[in-house]
Parts: sequence; C-alpha cells; structure tokens
Amino acid sequence: MAVGMKRKRTDEAVDAPVPVPQKSVKATSKRPGLKKPPPIPEDMEAQLQRIAASDRTAFEKKVWNLLCQIPRGQVSTYGLLSAHLSSSPRAVGNALRRNPFAPEVPCHRVVATNKTLGGFKGKWPKDGEGITIDEKRKLLRGEGVKIDEKGRVLGTPWAAFV
Repeated sequence: MAVGMKRKRTDEAVDAPVPVPQKSVKATSKRPGLKKPPPIPEDMEAQLQRIAASDRTAFEKKVWNLLCQIPRGQVSTYGLLSAHLSSSPRAVGNALRRNPFAPEVPCHRVVATNKTLGGFKGKWPKDGEGITIDEKRKLLRGEGVKIDEKGRVLGTPWAAFV
C-alpha cells in the first residue's frame, strides 16, 4: 500500500504488514550547519545561585533562569520564553513582575512580541509610557539595544534557550 493512502475498512482480517516508524536521528553539534547553544554568561552564575536558593515557585525559578541566558545587549519576548516553557506569555509576565532580583536578573530584556517595550516592574500604563518604561528603556540602551522613534526594539529577538 502506498504511503499516505487510506484503506477502506472491512470486517475481513487483512494480513498486510504494518509500517513501523523509523527511528529519527538526533541532531548533534558534530553535524554540519548545527550550532551548539551559547553557554550561560559567567557573570550570571551568582544570580543563578540566588534564584536556586530562593523560596519562590518552580515556575518562577525556570523563568528567571531563562532570563540569565539572554545576553547583554539582546532582548527576547514574552512569547519566546513562554513557548520554550510550554506556558503562556501572561504567566511569564507574572513571573517577571515578581522578580525580586531585578535588574541583576534581567527581566528588562524581555519585550512584547511586536517589539514594543511592554511592561516593567508590574506596571502597564495605558499609553505605554511612564517612569518604569523610562527605566527599562534606559537599561536597554545602556546595554546597547537600539530602540526606534516609535519605541520598538530593533533587531531579531534572542531565542537560543537551552
């Protein structure tokens, strides 16, 4: 029987062989064109220890650990973090809002999917501006992140989570 064709169901027994799925070959860094994910920056080791020692929820710790992987001068999105965690962007945002280690654990490096700055420190002003957004903008620009005149981050969001 050809692959992808459906067989009409009958009450008769059919002795046709059942196709067995082939084992997939795992991608390794030895194969050409595949890159190994970048390591977590060394300056984040102390932050990872602080997160691990905290009495916060396992989910919050997972989110904050991912923040430590985003390199200085880069941003990621709530959507990318949530996809990596099989969660929702809102749940990620709530964990970021409760980050007691900011800005050392860099929740300011997470922006909305449309690359606008989003919220910061749990505040989402109606017009997208305010003292907390100004602080987020200042932190990002201090790291070399480019922001256009409409308040959108330039460049591709970072997604190489381990």
